[in-house]
This record gives sequence, C-alpha cells and structure tokens, in this order.
Amino acid sequence: MPGAVPHTSTSALTNVALPYALALANKGWEQALNDDQSLARGLNTHAGQVTYAPVAHAHGLGSAPSAPGLRRR
Repeated sequence: MPGAVPHTSTSALTNVALPYALALANKGWEQALNDDQSLARGLNTHAGQVTYAPVAHAHGLGSAPSAPGLRRR
C-alpha cells in the first residue's frame, strides 16, 4: 500500500524505473527498445496506431505491426 509507506514506495519505484528512463534518455526510444526486450514489450502505440494486439482488442481496434525496424521478441 503506497499510501501507508509513501517514502519507501517512492524509493522503490524510482529504483526500478530509473534504469529504463536513463536508457530512453541516453539511447533514444528506438535503440533503447531494440536493446531491451522488456521496454519493447511495453510499446503499445506508434505513429497513431495501436501496435500491441491485446490493447487493440480490448478497445475494439485493429492492430498495426510494431514500429519499423523494431525487433520485438
């Protein structure tokens, strides 16, 4: 419960999220996603299209392939 221990939960979230934020900032989104499968799996939209089929299905939309050049594993 983050509300019960706000300082601890904020520190934990920061420790987990910071490496991803730094990778995106230092490499750009395309290279960061190509280098890290977990980031690539988080890509849900690109260029106005839903790229992740489960998200598209949940909203009654069609899905497009991943961003050009992105290696999704």
